Amino acid sequence: MKWVLASNNAGKVSEFRALFADLGIAITAQGELGVEDADETGLSFIENALIKARHAAKMTGLPAIADDSGLCVDALNGAPGIYSARYAGKHGDAAANNTQLLANLAGVADVERSARFVCALAFVSHAEDPLPVIAEGQWVGRILDTPAGDGGFGYDPLFFDATQGMSAAAMPAALKNRLSHRAQALQQLRAALLSRGIAAIHV
Repeated sequence: MKWVLASNNAGKVSEFRALFADLGIAITAQGELGVEDADETGLSFIENALIKARHAAKMTGLPAIADDSGLCVDALNGAPGIYSARYAGKHGDAAANNTQLLANLAGVADVERSARFVCALAFVSHAEDPLPVIAEGQWVGRILDTPAGDGGFGYDPLFFDATQGMSAAAMPAALKNRLSHRAQALQQLRAALLSRGIAAIHV
């Protein structure tokens, strides 16, 4: 089976390929098939994931998977949310986004700086699939007042996991990849696909 992933992020492509390899499913990045990014016009992670999955399926005629993820801070009414990658204005400028987040949380006490990374995944068997498979993972923590750690990316230096006593950027990659919102969502999606019989393990 061949499925398209509505992303051109090399890390995500590798992650999805590894997760579905034993199911006999070949994951292909949409860019390899000439598909451009969809316009993300939804107001939630799940809406945007569905928009991206349906777009990739429509353009390729293949089953499609998409994800949408970001950081939600309770004291900011869920911001930056779906705008996490462009919170400071320019898409993908992590340093500016972190600076903006700290500025918006200035004066907010530690106990009120709760936050969560969210990842929504959507699978559609075709572009107009009325019964998409949806999965969502959440990684709960709080926002530090200064960055900590040299690893990770995005908001990882500011995201503190109290159960581990460190920021996401200070964690070994293997630990982060086990705890993360994306890891949780991926496992949920895999289980849901198997339970519906959409994918079957190849022995």
